[in-house]
Amino acid sequence: MATVNAGTLRREDLIDAYRVMRTIRAFEERIHTEFATGDIPGAVHLYAGQEAVAAGVCAALAEGDFIASTHRGHGHAIAKGCDVTAMMLELYGKVGGLCDGKGGSMHIADFDRGMLGANGVAAGGAPLACGSALSAKVLDRAHVSVAFVGDGGANQGSFAESLNLAMVWQLPVIFVVEDNGYAQATGTRYHLRGLDIASRATAFGLPAATVDGTDFFAVRDAAAIAVDRARSGGGPSLIEARAGRFFGHMEGWDRQGYRGAGEVERLRAEHDCLASFAERVIGGHLLADSELSEVDIEVDALIELAVAQAKAAPEPGTGELLTDVYVTY
Repeated sequence: MATVNAGTLRREDLIDAYRVMRTIRAFEERIHTEFATGDIPGAVHLYAGQEAVAAGVCAALAEGDFIASTHRGHGHAIAKGCDVTAMMLELYGKVGGLCDGKGGSMHIADFDRGMLGANGVAAGGAPLACGSALSAKVLDRAHVSVAFVGDGGANQGSFAESLNLAMVWQLPVIFVVEDNGYAQATGTRYHLRGLDIASRATAFGLPAATVDGTDFFAVRDAAAIAVDRARSGGGPSLIEARAGRFFGHMEGWDRQGYRGAGEVERLRAEHDCLASFAERVIGGHLLADSELSEVDIEVDALIELAVAQAKAAPEPGTGELLTDVYVTY
Protein backbone atom coordinates (compact mmCIF):
# COMPACT_ATOMS: atom_id res chain seq x y z
CA MET A 1 0.00 0.00 0.00
CA ALA A 2 1.32 3.45 -0.88
CA THR A 3 1.90 5.69 2.08
CA VAL A 4 0.23 9.04 2.51
CA ASN A 5 2.15 12.09 1.38
CA ALA A 6 3.44 13.69 4.56
CA GLY A 7 3.23 17.07 2.87
CA THR A 8 -0.58 16.81 2.77
CA LEU A 9 -0.77 16.93 6.56
CA ARG A 10 -0.94 20.23 8.37
CA ARG A 11 2.06 21.28 10.42
CA GLU A 12 0.03 21.01 13.64
CA ASP A 13 -1.04 17.48 12.68
CA LEU A 14 2.58 16.43 12.29
CA ILE A 15 3.52 17.94 15.64
CA ASP A 16 0.54 16.22 17.29
CA ALA A 17 1.57 12.88 15.78
CA TYR A 18 5.13 13.25 17.04
CA ARG A 19 3.87 14.35 20.47
CA VAL A 20 1.69 11.25 20.79
CA MET A 21 4.48 8.88 19.80
CA ARG A 22 7.06 10.65 21.92
CA THR A 23 4.71 10.62 24.93
CA ILE A 24 4.10 6.90 24.56
CA ARG A 25 7.84 6.22 24.31
CA ALA A 26 8.70 8.37 27.32
CA PHE A 27 5.85 6.91 29.37
CA GLU A 28 6.89 3.33 28.63
CA GLU A 29 10.60 3.84 29.18
CA ARG A 30 9.90 5.53 32.51
CA ILE A 31 7.54 2.73 33.56
CA HIS A 32 10.28 0.24 32.68
CA THR A 33 12.59 2.04 35.11
CA GLU A 34 9.98 2.58 37.82
CA PHE A 35 8.72 -1.01 37.74
CA ALA A 36 12.19 -2.22 38.67
CA THR A 37 11.91 -0.35 41.99
CA GLY A 38 8.94 -2.46 43.04
CA ASP A 39 6.58 0.50 43.44
CA ILE A 40 4.24 -0.43 40.57
CA PRO A 41 1.93 -3.36 41.36
CA GLY A 42 0.51 -5.96 39.01
CA ALA A 43 1.41 -7.03 35.50
CA VAL A 44 2.80 -4.45 33.07
CA HIS A 45 3.28 -4.91 29.32
CA LEU A 46 5.13 -2.15 27.46
CA TYR A 47 4.23 -0.78 24.02
CA ALA A 48 7.54 0.85 23.03
CA GLY A 49 8.41 0.17 19.39
CA GLN A 50 4.78 0.06 18.27
CA GLU A 51 3.94 3.75 18.81
CA ALA A 52 3.21 4.49 15.15
CA VAL A 53 0.35 2.00 15.12
CA ALA A 54 -1.62 3.59 17.96
CA ALA A 55 -0.79 7.11 16.80
CA GLY A 56 -1.61 6.42 13.14
CA VAL A 57 -4.92 4.70 13.85
CA CYS A 58 -6.16 7.17 16.44
CA ALA A 59 -5.19 10.12 14.23
CA ALA A 60 -7.91 8.94 11.83
CA LEU A 61 -10.58 8.77 14.56
CA ALA A 62 -13.04 11.38 15.78
CA GLU A 63 -13.69 12.30 19.40
CA GLY A 64 -16.85 10.17 19.64
CA ASP A 65 -15.24 7.00 18.30
CA PHE A 66 -14.30 4.04 20.49
CA ILE A 67 -11.29 1.76 20.86
CA ALA A 68 -10.93 -1.55 22.66
CA SER A 69 -7.40 -2.36 23.72
CA THR A 70 -5.17 -5.29 24.70
CA HIS A 71 -3.00 -6.16 27.70
CA ARG A 72 -0.40 -3.87 26.04
CA GLY A 73 -2.66 -0.85 26.20
CA HIS A 74 -0.78 2.24 27.41
CA GLY A 75 -0.03 3.41 23.88
CA HIS A 76 -3.63 3.06 22.76
CA ALA A 77 -4.85 5.03 25.78
CA ILE A 78 -2.39 7.87 25.23
CA ALA A 79 -3.15 8.03 21.51
CA LYS A 80 -6.89 8.23 22.26
CA GLY A 81 -6.30 11.22 24.51
CA CYS A 82 -6.38 9.76 28.00
CA ASP A 83 -4.80 11.95 30.68
CA VAL A 84 -1.19 10.87 31.17
CA THR A 85 -1.00 11.84 34.85
CA ALA A 86 -4.21 9.95 35.63
CA MET A 87 -2.74 6.97 33.78
CA MET A 88 0.42 7.12 35.86
CA LEU A 89 -1.65 7.28 39.05
CA GLU A 90 -3.59 4.24 37.87
CA LEU A 91 -0.45 2.20 37.25
CA TYR A 92 0.75 3.06 40.74
CA GLY A 93 -2.66 2.00 42.15
CA LYS A 94 -3.35 5.43 43.58
CA VAL A 95 -6.37 7.65 44.23
CA GLY A 96 -7.04 9.85 41.20
CA GLY A 97 -6.12 7.19 38.68
CA LEU A 98 -8.30 6.70 35.64
CA CYS A 99 -10.00 3.80 37.43
CA ASP A 100 -9.35 5.17 40.93
CA GLY A 101 -6.30 2.96 41.26
CA LYS A 102 -8.28 -0.29 41.02
CA GLY A 103 -7.60 -1.39 37.44
CA GLY A 104 -3.89 -0.95 37.01
CA SER A 105 -2.06 -1.42 33.75
CA MET A 106 -3.99 -4.35 32.31
CA HIS A 107 -7.46 -2.90 32.91
CA ILE A 108 -6.93 0.81 32.36
CA ALA A 109 -9.99 2.47 30.80
CA ASP A 110 -11.54 5.87 30.20
CA PHE A 111 -15.05 5.76 28.75
CA ASP A 112 -15.15 9.56 28.50
CA ARG A 113 -12.33 9.40 25.95
CA GLY A 114 -13.78 6.40 24.12
CA MET A 115 -11.19 4.03 25.58
CA LEU A 116 -13.19 0.90 26.45
CA GLY A 117 -10.30 -0.62 28.34
CA ALA A 118 -7.19 -2.70 28.24
CA ASN A 119 -7.92 -6.41 28.48
CA GLY A 120 -6.13 -9.35 30.05
CA VAL A 121 -7.93 -11.73 27.67
CA ALA A 122 -6.24 -12.21 24.29
CA ALA A 123 -8.49 -10.64 21.61
CA GLY A 124 -10.95 -9.77 24.38
CA GLY A 125 -11.50 -6.32 22.89
CA ALA A 126 -12.77 -7.64 19.54
CA PRO A 127 -16.28 -8.60 20.74
CA LEU A 128 -16.46 -5.38 22.78
CA ALA A 129 -15.70 -3.28 19.72
CA CYS A 130 -18.40 -5.15 17.83
CA GLY A 131 -20.79 -4.25 20.64
CA SER A 132 -20.03 -0.54 20.55
CA ALA A 133 -20.20 -0.60 16.76
CA LEU A 134 -23.59 -2.31 16.90
CA SER A 135 -24.78 0.36 19.32
CA ALA A 136 -23.73 3.09 16.89
CA LYS A 137 -25.52 1.35 14.04
CA VAL A 138 -28.75 0.76 15.96
CA LEU A 139 -28.81 4.32 17.30
CA ASP A 140 -27.87 5.70 13.86
CA ARG A 141 -24.77 7.46 15.14
CA ALA A 142 -21.77 8.08 12.89
CA HIS A 143 -19.32 6.51 15.33
CA VAL A 144 -16.81 3.81 14.49
CA SER A 145 -15.03 1.38 16.78
CA VAL A 146 -11.52 -0.06 16.65
CA ALA A 147 -10.38 -3.34 18.17
CA PHE A 148 -6.64 -3.64 18.73
CA VAL A 149 -5.51 -7.28 18.76
CA GLY A 150 -2.08 -8.90 18.99
CA ASP A 151 -0.83 -11.54 16.54
CA GLY A 152 -1.33 -14.17 19.23
CA GLY A 153 -4.84 -12.93 19.91
CA ALA A 154 -5.64 -13.32 16.22
CA ASN A 155 -5.60 -17.10 16.82
CA GLN A 156 -8.43 -16.90 19.35
CA GLY A 157 -11.84 -18.22 18.38
CA SER A 158 -13.52 -15.06 19.61
CA PHE A 159 -11.52 -13.09 17.05
CA ALA A 160 -12.79 -15.20 14.14
CA GLU A 161 -16.31 -14.97 15.54
CA SER A 162 -15.99 -11.18 15.73
CA LEU A 163 -14.85 -10.95 12.11
CA ASN A 164 -17.81 -13.04 11.00
CA LEU A 165 -20.32 -11.14 13.16
CA ALA A 166 -19.00 -7.77 11.94
CA MET A 167 -19.51 -8.85 8.33
CA VAL A 168 -22.93 -10.40 8.90
CA TRP A 169 -24.19 -7.21 10.56
CA GLN A 170 -21.99 -4.87 8.49
CA LEU A 171 -20.73 -3.14 11.60
CA PRO A 172 -18.68 0.09 11.57
CA VAL A 173 -15.64 -1.55 13.16
CA ILE A 174 -11.96 -1.81 12.26
CA PHE A 175 -9.80 -4.67 13.52
CA VAL A 176 -6.16 -3.63 13.94
CA VAL A 177 -3.86 -6.62 14.40
CA GLU A 178 -0.46 -5.61 15.78
CA ASP A 179 2.05 -8.28 14.79
CA ASN A 180 5.09 -7.65 16.98
CA GLY A 181 6.62 -10.99 16.09
CA TYR A 182 5.75 -12.91 19.23
CA ALA A 183 2.77 -14.33 21.07
CA GLN A 184 4.39 -13.93 24.47
CA ALA A 185 7.56 -15.95 23.78
CA THR A 186 6.40 -17.90 20.71
CA GLY A 187 7.51 -16.50 17.37
CA THR A 188 4.96 -15.73 14.68
CA ARG A 189 6.40 -18.33 12.30
CA TYR A 190 5.66 -21.01 14.92
CA HIS A 191 2.15 -20.01 16.02
CA LEU A 192 0.69 -18.66 12.75
CA ARG A 193 -0.10 -20.69 9.65
CA GLY A 194 -1.60 -19.54 6.39
CA LEU A 195 -0.42 -16.65 4.27
CA ASP A 196 -0.90 -13.89 6.83
CA ILE A 197 -3.55 -12.45 9.13
CA ALA A 198 -4.88 -10.10 6.47
CA SER A 199 -5.61 -13.10 4.24
CA ARG A 200 -7.70 -14.62 7.00
CA ALA A 201 -9.87 -11.51 6.98
CA THR A 202 -10.52 -11.74 3.26
CA ALA A 203 -11.93 -15.23 3.83
CA PHE A 204 -14.73 -13.52 5.77
CA GLY A 205 -15.10 -10.87 3.08
CA LEU A 206 -13.43 -8.03 4.98
CA PRO A 207 -11.25 -5.59 3.05
CA ALA A 208 -7.77 -5.97 4.55
CA ALA A 209 -4.39 -4.28 4.30
CA THR A 210 -0.92 -5.09 5.61
CA VAL A 211 1.27 -2.12 6.54
CA ASP A 212 4.64 -1.31 8.07
CA GLY A 213 3.68 -0.61 11.67
CA THR A 214 6.75 1.57 12.18
CA ASP A 215 5.58 3.99 9.47
CA PHE A 216 3.10 6.45 10.94
CA PHE A 217 2.06 7.67 7.51
CA ALA A 218 1.35 4.19 6.18
CA VAL A 219 -0.73 3.32 9.24
CA ARG A 220 -2.64 6.58 9.14
CA ASP A 221 -3.40 6.15 5.46
CA ALA A 222 -4.76 2.63 5.92
CA ALA A 223 -6.74 3.71 8.98
CA ALA A 224 -8.26 6.71 7.20
CA ILE A 225 -9.52 4.47 4.38
CA ALA A 226 -10.98 1.95 6.82
CA VAL A 227 -12.58 4.61 9.02
CA ASP A 228 -14.14 6.39 6.05
CA ARG A 229 -15.53 3.06 4.83
CA ALA A 230 -17.01 2.22 8.22
CA ARG A 231 -18.43 5.69 8.85
CA SER A 232 -20.15 5.78 5.45
CA GLY A 233 -21.87 2.43 5.97
CA GLY A 234 -19.36 0.29 4.10
CA GLY A 235 -18.83 -2.17 6.94
CA PRO A 236 -15.76 -3.54 8.71
CA SER A 237 -12.09 -3.71 7.70
CA LEU A 238 -8.88 -5.20 9.01
CA ILE A 239 -5.40 -3.70 9.18
CA GLU A 240 -2.38 -5.87 9.90
CA ALA A 241 0.44 -3.67 11.20
CA ARG A 242 3.89 -5.16 11.75
CA ALA A 243 6.16 -3.59 14.37
CA GLY A 244 8.50 -5.25 16.86
CA ARG A 245 8.37 -4.47 20.56
CA PHE A 246 11.46 -3.01 22.25
CA PHE A 247 10.93 -4.68 25.62
CA GLY A 248 9.97 -8.15 26.80
CA HIS A 249 6.45 -9.50 26.80
CA MET A 250 5.94 -8.45 30.42
CA GLU A 251 8.01 -6.58 32.95
CA GLY A 252 9.66 -8.45 35.75
CA TRP A 253 10.20 -11.96 34.42
CA ASP A 254 10.78 -12.02 30.67
CA ARG A 255 14.53 -12.27 30.00
CA GLN A 256 13.81 -12.62 26.25
CA GLY A 257 15.95 -15.70 25.76
CA TYR A 258 13.74 -16.58 22.80
CA ARG A 259 15.02 -13.58 20.82
CA GLY A 260 18.08 -13.76 18.61
CA ALA A 261 21.35 -12.13 19.56
CA GLY A 262 21.25 -8.41 18.84
CA GLU A 263 17.62 -8.49 17.75
CA VAL A 264 16.38 -5.75 20.07
CA GLU A 265 19.42 -3.59 19.34
CA ARG A 266 18.73 -3.88 15.59
CA LEU A 267 15.07 -3.01 16.12
CA ARG A 268 16.00 0.13 18.02
CA ALA A 269 18.68 1.12 15.51
CA GLU A 270 16.89 0.32 12.26
CA HIS A 271 13.15 0.23 12.94
CA ASP A 272 12.45 3.06 15.37
CA CYS A 273 9.22 4.78 14.31
CA LEU A 274 10.19 8.00 16.09
CA ALA A 275 13.53 8.21 14.30
CA SER A 276 12.02 7.47 10.89
CA PHE A 277 9.24 10.02 11.46
CA ALA A 278 11.74 12.69 12.45
CA GLU A 279 13.97 11.91 9.48
CA ARG A 280 11.06 12.20 7.10
CA VAL A 281 9.56 15.45 8.36
CA ILE A 282 12.89 17.20 8.92
CA GLY A 283 14.36 15.92 5.65
CA GLY A 284 11.22 17.05 3.84
CA HIS A 285 11.42 20.50 5.45
CA LEU A 286 7.99 19.99 6.99
CA LEU A 287 9.17 20.55 10.56
CA ALA A 288 12.34 21.89 12.08
CA ASP A 289 14.51 19.86 14.42
CA SER A 290 13.99 22.56 17.04
CA GLU A 291 10.23 21.99 16.92
CA LEU A 292 10.65 18.30 17.72
CA SER A 293 13.16 19.12 20.45
CA GLU A 294 10.63 21.45 22.02
CA VAL A 295 8.13 18.60 22.12
CA ASP A 296 10.78 16.35 23.69
CA ILE A 297 11.33 18.84 26.51
CA GLU A 298 7.60 19.26 27.15
CA VAL A 299 6.96 15.51 27.18
CA ASP A 300 9.86 14.77 29.53
CA ALA A 301 8.56 17.41 31.95
CA LEU A 302 5.05 15.93 31.76
CA ILE A 303 6.27 12.43 32.58
CA GLU A 304 8.46 13.68 35.42
CA LEU A 305 5.52 15.52 36.98
CA ALA A 306 3.20 12.54 36.50
CA VAL A 307 5.60 10.21 38.32
CA ALA A 308 6.07 12.67 41.18
CA GLN A 309 2.31 13.04 41.63
CA ALA A 310 1.77 9.29 41.45
CA LYS A 311 4.38 8.60 44.12
CA ALA A 312 2.93 11.26 46.42
CA ALA A 313 -0.74 10.29 45.99
CA PRO A 314 -2.52 8.13 48.61
CA GLU A 315 -3.67 4.59 48.02
CA PRO A 316 -7.41 3.86 47.99
CA GLY A 317 -8.84 3.22 51.44
CA THR A 318 -10.25 -0.14 52.49
CA GLY A 319 -13.72 1.35 52.20
CA GLU A 320 -13.26 1.39 48.44
CA LEU A 321 -13.14 -2.41 48.24
CA LEU A 322 -16.91 -2.72 47.86
CA THR A 323 -17.44 0.18 45.46
CA ASP A 324 -17.44 0.02 41.65
CA VAL A 325 -18.69 -3.59 41.70
CA TYR A 326 -21.78 -5.12 40.14
CA VAL A 327 -23.16 -6.53 43.41
CA THR A 328 -24.36 -4.44 46.34
CA TYR A 329 -23.41 -5.99 49.66
